Amino acid sequence: MILLDKPYISDFLINTLIENNIPVINTPITKKLINNDQLNFVSEEKAINLIKENPETIIYTNSENTIKWIEDHLAFTKLPDYIKIFKDKFAFRELLQNIYPEYYFQKVKFEEFDQFDISKIKFPVIIKPTIGFFSLGVYRIDNESQWIPTISKIKAEFEAKKNMYPKEVVNTSDFVLEEVIDGDEFAIDCYFDKNGKPVIMNILKHNFSSEADMSDRVYFTSKELILEYKDRFQQFMDQLSELIDVKRFAIHVEIRIRENGQIIPIEINPMRFGGWCTTADLAYHAYGLNLYQYFFEQKKPEWNELFRGKDGLIYSMVILDNSTGVDVHDIHNFDYNKLLNQFENPLELRKVDHKKYTIFGIMFCETRNENIKEIDHILHSDLREFI
Repeated sequence: MILLDKPYISDFLINTLIENNIPVINTPITKKLINNDQLNFVSEEKAINLIKENPETIIYTNSENTIKWIEDHLAFTKLPDYIKIFKDKFAFRELLQNIYPEYYFQKVKFEEFDQFDISKIKFPVIIKPTIGFFSLGVYRIDNESQWIPTISKIKAEFEAKKNMYPKEVVNTSDFVLEEVIDGDEFAIDCYFDKNGKPVIMNILKHNFSSEADMSDRVYFTSKELILEYKDRFQQFMDQLSELIDVKRFAIHVEIRIRENGQIIPIEINPMRFGGWCTTADLAYHAYGLNLYQYFFEQKKPEWNELFRGKDGLIYSMVILDNSTGVDVHDIHNFDYNKLLNQFENPLELRKVDHKKYTIFGIMFCETRNENIKEIDHILHSDLREFI
C-alpha cells in the first residue's frame, strides 16, 4: 500500500503502481494530484481497516508530507514510532550515543539563536533543523565569527520557504549542532525485511564542490562504487539494526566515512527512498532495478545480473538548486536545452517551478568514466550560465 503526496510523483512510480496493482490510499491530496483510473485506489477507511486486519501490511510513501496522515490515522501501528526514531535528528543522535560516545552534538532552539552562548560550541560544526529535508537550513560554521552571519542566513531562508513543507517534514523550532564529519559522503536506499534484516538496494556517492558546500547538487552510482562499498555498508546497517526493532520499513540513509575507515551516520529518512522520487528512479535508469517493486515484494538485488554491461559507466542525478545568487522572482527562465547539450547522455529531465520550490529541476544522466568532466563542471557551476 502507498501514500502519495506533494511535492513530486514521478511517472515511473505511477507506472509501477499500475503494473503491480499496488493499492493507493485515496487521501484528499491524492485526489488533487492524480486523476488516473488505472490506479488501484482504496478509500482511507478501507485502507485503515485493511491495515488493522493485517498489521504486517507493507506501506511506502513518496513524501514525508504524509507523516501527519500516518500519525492521525495509523497510531495503532508501529509506524509513528519508527518514524520518530529516524526523523528527529537529535533523538537519532541520542540513540547512537553508545556507539559514538565521543561524538559532539547539542540542541539549540531557534528562538535562542541570538542569546546562545557560542563559547560552549566545539567548532567547526554543522547546524541543521532537528526535523528537516532537502538540505534546508543546513550550514557549516567553522568559527565564532561565522555564527551571526550564518544565523542570519538561516532566518532569511526559512522566512522565504516557511510554507514550502509541513512542520512534520521541516520544523524550525529546534536545531542540532554537531561536529563536522570529514570524509566521503554516501547515500543508501535500504529496507528492513520481515525479520528486521537490512536489505541494501542502492548506493550513491554525494559529491561536493568544496568543504563549505552543503548542497545536494550531485549524487552518482556505478557498478564499481556498489561493489567497493556494499559489504562494508551491510555490516554497518546490520549493527544499526541491532539497536532498533524495525520491520518491513523503507529508509534512505546518509553516511560519511572518515579517514580511519569509521562509518558515521548523518541521518536516516523514514518510509521512503530519496525524496522527489530521485534515487529510486535513478536505480532503474542505471540497472533496471525497480526499488519500489522490490520493497513491496521484499526482494533482494541479484547484483551480478544487474551489473551486466555497466562497466565504466556512471549514473548521476543533478539537483539544479538556485545557486545563482539571483532572487528567484528576478529569474525569467532557465535554458534547459543549453543544459542538456552539455551532457553526452541525459536520461531524464524534470522541470520544476523555481519560484515555488527554489530549484530549477532534476536531471538524470549516464556518463562514461573518461568524460567525468561534464559532471565536475555542473557540480562547480553556479548555474548563472543557464538563466
